[in-house]
Amino acid sequence: MMIKYPKPLQKGSTIAITAPSSGVAPQMHQRLNLVLQHLHQQGFRVVEGECLRANERHVSAPKKQRAAELMHFLLDPKVDAIMPPWGGEIGMDLLDCLDYSLLAEVPPKWIVGHSDISTLLNALTSKLGWCTVHATNLMQMVPAETEPLTASALAPLSLATGQSFTQHAASHFQSQGLSFSDYPEQGLQLGPDSQWKILGRAEQVQCRGRLFGGCLDILIHLAATEYFDINRFEHWSQGQGIILYLENAELSPTALFRALQGLKYRGIFKGVNTLLMGRNAGQRQADFSDKTILAQLFSDAPFPVIYDADIGHLPPNMTLLNGALADIRIDRGQVSITQQLLP
Repeated sequence: MMIKYPKPLQKGSTIAITAPSSGVAPQMHQRLNLVLQHLHQQGFRVVEGECLRANERHVSAPKKQRAAELMHFLLDPKVDAIMPPWGGEIGMDLLDCLDYSLLAEVPPKWIVGHSDISTLLNALTSKLGWCTVHATNLMQMVPAETEPLTASALAPLSLATGQSFTQHAASHFQSQGLSFSDYPEQGLQLGPDSQWKILGRAEQVQCRGRLFGGCLDILIHLAATEYFDINRFEHWSQGQGIILYLENAELSPTALFRALQGLKYRGIFKGVNTLLMGRNAGQRQADFSDKTILAQLFSDAPFPVIYDADIGHLPPNMTLLNGALADIRIDRGQVSITQQLLP
């Protein structure tokens, strides 16, 4: 059992755009057109699905139609990558509609996104050992974007198996963005400093493991199922340990505590080398802060806990490859993550 990497993206590669969760309502089509044009400008061939330019009851189309289109693109040998426009709310309703036995017989494809898309990413990695891509969503990839992590989000997908790349922490992050419908051309509105933190008093940490994770709001419902199976992933990881990364989109402080405690009860952290928490986009509470929650749960953990990382709903986002072997180094505020595309 080894991690399977898709072939490298290059000029002329075909990217299919479909929305397995929320679609794009008409008032945001101008933004969508810009990001699709930007893909064309980078030399990619773009194929639009029918489940894309509408959104009703939180989804782009009926369940069977979304599942059929996703399977079509996953099986189409002419398609090299699939990029949903963004996440959504109830993409998990497709997980039991996909034919994983059929997918196991075809080469993997790059699947890119975060938020609700991490539902699909974790299922494909857990069940098939595919390397999937937790990264900036397509709708943030406008031509005018200059923030380095966002502007280079697709660069790692041009690498071949065995190659590696290094990313550094962002200098600032966006706490409040502009409306895509009112400001279709605008990139991230960077504000506060990005400051990764280590639980406890340490100023330095070095850790290694295979990357696995995504949006906590979703994964708490999938943990210990076949769609987020950390025990199976340990087999894919070749015994090199796991860097589990999680990010909170909407959970209140008490809900965040319960979610992490529930994962502990289900044994999710037993094979973990490092817990990497993204910036918390959920509600905040002064007397029950992220640091307080993590300290109550993990002060005696046998692994380092890093938080406020460049992951999640307060962008920018690092490009994290589920299944890649990662080395994280933090030294007095200086952060680097090197990922190697090892089978």
